Amino acid sequence: MNSSLDLAPYAAHPVTSRGRRFPEPSPTYRSEYQRDRDRIVHSAAFRRLEYKTQVFVNHEGDMFRTRLTHSIEVAQIGRSIARVLRLNEDLVEAIALAHDVGHTPFGHAGQDALNHCMSTHGGFEHNLQSLRVVDDLEEKYAEFPGLNLTFETREGILKHCSPRKAVELGEVGLRFLDKQQPGLEAQLANLADEIAYNNHDVDDGLRAGLIDVAQLCEVTAFREQYEIVKNTYPDLPERRTIHEVVRRMINRQVVNLVETSRTRLAAAAPTDIDAVRAWATPLIGFSDAMRTQNLELKQFLRRELYQHYRVRRMTTKAGRVISELFEVFMNDPRLLPPEPAHNTQVLEEAQGTAGRARAVADYIAGMTDRYAIKEYNRLLDPLQLT
Repeated sequence: MNSSLDLAPYAAHPVTSRGRRFPEPSPTYRSEYQRDRDRIVHSAAFRRLEYKTQVFVNHEGDMFRTRLTHSIEVAQIGRSIARVLRLNEDLVEAIALAHDVGHTPFGHAGQDALNHCMSTHGGFEHNLQSLRVVDDLEEKYAEFPGLNLTFETREGILKHCSPRKAVELGEVGLRFLDKQQPGLEAQLANLADEIAYNNHDVDDGLRAGLIDVAQLCEVTAFREQYEIVKNTYPDLPERRTIHEVVRRMINRQVVNLVETSRTRLAAAAPTDIDAVRAWATPLIGFSDAMRTQNLELKQFLRRELYQHYRVRRMTTKAGRVISELFEVFMNDPRLLPPEPAHNTQVLEEAQGTAGRARAVADYIAGMTDRYAIKEYNRLLDPLQLT
């Protein structure tokens, strides 16, 4: 862990945190951000990430990444970069581990379906839902709802937000209205997420046989590293070759991010985290050339992997599961288990139909892939009567 003496002046320092929504005594043997990390790791929402889709539905194979393994990989990349840049590793780790806790089952297909269902009730976005989970939905502590995380961790979880939504979020939403940046740790966690999912989706896509090396060699970032590895290790088995290529792709992006960010920070010379927030543009970022390569890779994955017919079949079925569960529970909340049924009643009494819809969305978003499939079968399969 970086000690406060190791941190750059523009890093997030626990002793100058903007604090928690509900004041608490400071932890005895941990920093404020270590406490945040620990609360996230011990949360039910974090545990459920083990059974939530990254690209492939959980039951399709044990070797593919889940939301949990993805979050751990983001945290590892983020901490490595934070240490070099003298940023707060614990805060980066907390943000990375929490950034997907609001994600629906079935990945972005589930989010899109639930957003469609909620279109007349305020919409659904997993980024906002992650904040809702840590602020309100986790129920573990006697003195407050949620996990009562620090402002800085909550700021990092909320990567983007419309002005309409920002107004409803209080202090953590102000930067979207004032056109300010988040702290450097939040900026870093966001880009560590990008590095992790782009490169690891390459690995999973190859493992699944949905994309192949010949296709990927059309992508500059992959081709450059693949040629180096093949020339250096001509007899290396294909699987190990792929691992070596992906490893080098990640390393190249990490090095570029560190060096580009160092240059920006040296030029801007922010005196503290508030100076970082007031800067016109993010200070953590890739070079223009690396951004171009990353965009090319993203476009390839969107076209060749995420739109692959086998993935589209999965996403179509996933969307149907989410949509039909939502419709069933909206039409008859008595079909909900006791706890979500109670939450639905409370929100409906406070907010009407929109409250009912939000409570139903909370319940569905919290499901794992396999639980959503089981609920769907229990409720909608006429041959399954129990």
